[in-house]
Amino acid sequence: MAPSADPVSRIVIENAAIATVDAHDTEYASGHLVVAGNTIESIGAGRAPEDLENVVRRIDGTGHLVTPGLVNTHHHFYQWITRGLATDHNLFDWLVALYPTWARIDEPMVRAAARGSLAMMARGGVTTAMDHHYVYPRGSGDLSGAIIGAARDTGVRFTLARGSMDRSVKDGGLPPDFAVESLDGALAGTEAAIDAHHDASFDSMTQVAVAPCSPFSISTELLRQGAELARRRGVRMHTHGSETVEEEKFCHELFGMGPTDYFESTGWLGDDVWMAHCVHMNDADIAAFARTGTGVAHCPSSNARLAAGIARVPDMLAAGVPVGLGVDGTASNESGELHTELRNALLINRLGAHREKALNARQALRLGTYGGAQVLGRADQIGSLERGKLADLVLWKLDTLAHASIADPVTALVLGAAAPVTLSLVNGKPVVEDNHLITADEDAIARVTRDEARRLAQIAAGA
Repeated sequence: MAPSADPVSRIVIENAAIATVDAHDTEYASGHLVVAGNTIESIGAGRAPEDLENVVRRIDGTGHLVTPGLVNTHHHFYQWITRGLATDHNLFDWLVALYPTWARIDEPMVRAAARGSLAMMARGGVTTAMDHHYVYPRGSGDLSGAIIGAARDTGVRFTLARGSMDRSVKDGGLPPDFAVESLDGALAGTEAAIDAHHDASFDSMTQVAVAPCSPFSISTELLRQGAELARRRGVRMHTHGSETVEEEKFCHELFGMGPTDYFESTGWLGDDVWMAHCVHMNDADIAAFARTGTGVAHCPSSNARLAAGIARVPDMLAAGVPVGLGVDGTASNESGELHTELRNALLINRLGAHREKALNARQALRLGTYGGAQVLGRADQIGSLERGKLADLVLWKLDTLAHASIADPVTALVLGAAAPVTLSLVNGKPVVEDNHLITADEDAIARVTRDEARRLAQIAAGA
């Protein structure tokens, strides 16, 4: 007789407010959620059943809100060790100022920066992260492996958007000549990352996307062949698009068309594509994204930091464009946290044409959870609290001085001060407890990132 399978362990959360972010925006003023293994077994009003078997933990969620884990759809981890530089620049000037430093990164620097970025996000409620890494200096080591290893050690679900640049200054681009790869090298490196790391399974912890950097740092051929590679291998595609007026001018001068038309001409619109920023989009651009199912990573803090403008998020949502939130690199968003983007997305969009009707608190929460899952192609698995979905969730503490007098918990989370995370589960496993990362030593990470930041600054100064 075959041995019986080990009984599945259960974690029960009850007496908590719950915002499921499902298709009906179902909420419970006081409800329960049962996690069995790595999936959500049940969710509903009132207390959980008392006769559940193999309950390893039963949590009283009084004074808390349970939400899906936050999903970060755009980031550049390596920038963690160049924070606070070029703080008064627009995008193009900022890139020109920092590319020479970034081109000197190596594997220990990238590993440290990734651990710092991931730790900060995880502690603030992110359960799924992504990194758009596009700087691969020759001889710098296994940078993709270092980033993925950092994500694995932190315990978050992760997408590596394996980036690339092949258009340098000599070809009319922005990066210095020594900071780019060849066309063949970029494509080979991207496919090698897919071979080594991509997992397409339902509960995958690591996926890889094809991600040439931006129109002003990549050739048309890299875009075209990158799209062919992604679709041949069945992976998603990511890049920057329509971030600034300078980019719009660059595309018209070099390609004779705006960014959206240029991307469509190279195969870069589709329901397997998401783009960062998309600030300068006209009605036709938004319609093209909606028609093709192309997603957007909205990065409100970075857009403000670089004076890029206000993305038309309400118009995108009304048209049916999938929209998630992104931190963007921490050299243009020094906090490195996604939960601040919930608030900033709401506030900054209300400065636009739609004013107070632009976004509300629940729409902001949806952007940071289900919207992010959509643009990463994982909405069937994460992004909402529903039976059968993966147990990526956050228990936010809202009964302290900062939030206790705000009657509506979703409003408290989105518009109030940053809420402490009492518990964060990823794939059913605790990653944060009582507002502290439990998968790594935060103080040790801080020390190493400081040391690697100083080492990079010394190398760049001596170059």
